[in-house]
Amino acid sequence: MKAIVKIFAVAALIAVSTFAMAAEGHGSKSAKVNLYTADFALEHYVAVTTAGESAGVVQLFTEDFNQKIQASNAQSNSRSAVVKLLKKQKGEKLNCTVSTDILEESADYMVAKVTLKFEHFTKTDLVTLERVGDDWKVSKSINSYK
Repeated sequence: MKAIVKIFAVAALIAVSTFAMAAEGHGSKSAKVNLYTADFALEHYVAVTTAGESAGVVQLFTEDFNQKIQASNAQSNSRSAVVKLLKKQKGEKLNCTVSTDILEESADYMVAKVTLKFEHFTKTDLVTLERVGDDWKVSKSINSYK
């Protein structure tokens, strides 16, 4: 009886692994995401930064993207550094409550406030999005912590 249970468990693991690899392979071919509206781009930014989403990470940021972190030691990160970090965080979900507020919006830009409430601190991210061609992209991010 134990042998049958083990066989089914192994078969289930193989099936899940196969489906996961197939889905991963399919996703890598079509990594472009829909960024046709500022709302879609903001939603995707939140998914990338808080839920470990990895599709379209490179596509999400403008070429001159810059991130500033306001803390005891102010830091500035380039687009390539942020993209590299976010790719490493693929699949990692932050244990926080997320809220977004649109502070300013026009036909070609949006400024939004993304608040991440953790157990012992809060991170506020002011995000600027711009229309670049047919897509919306994140051009600036300023983070502060309380």
